Amino acid sequence: MDLIVAVGADWGIGCEGDLLFSIPEDMKYFRTMTQGKVVVMGRKTLESLPGGKPLKNRTNIVLSQNPDYAVEGAQVCQSLDEVRKAVRAYAEDDVMVLGGAGIYRALLPYCKRAYVTHVEATAPADTYFPDLTKEPGWALVKEGEQQEHEGLRYRFCVYENSAVKA
Repeated sequence: MDLIVAVGADWGIGCEGDLLFSIPEDMKYFRTMTQGKVVVMGRKTLESLPGGKPLKNRTNIVLSQNPDYAVEGAQVCQSLDEVRKAVRAYAEDDVMVLGGAGIYRALLPYCKRAYVTHVEATAPADTYFPDLTKEPGWALVKEGEQQEHEGLRYRFCVYENSAVKA
């Protein structure tokens, strides 16, 4: 299982349910990295997507503790254990965690790689991703070239987890 996230310089990822930055190349990277994959997300993340609908050309797994929650085109799980059981049906390299913050924190120990878009700026945030430079077992293994969009500098990076749990 892997994850994908865009973070600010302070590892902020969101504010009031919205992403902090809108970078077209990051959206393109996200589409490329998740196309044809199994994507795991929380209910709020799903509802923040265009139209609040599951992502096309992907198998969507959504975590919601509400036993009555159902969404067409997605498998709904009521617990993290249920999510972990559901993803076992797929090749682990085909599973990508999309957030939100609680899902990231809970599944981080089970992820082998983190595809992180590092934006060299901060924005008001109320949601943060764990600082992988301080997380045991995580190491930066690839740092892309610096790019820029409307004054925002960013780079695509890959971290690997040597302490991944089975």
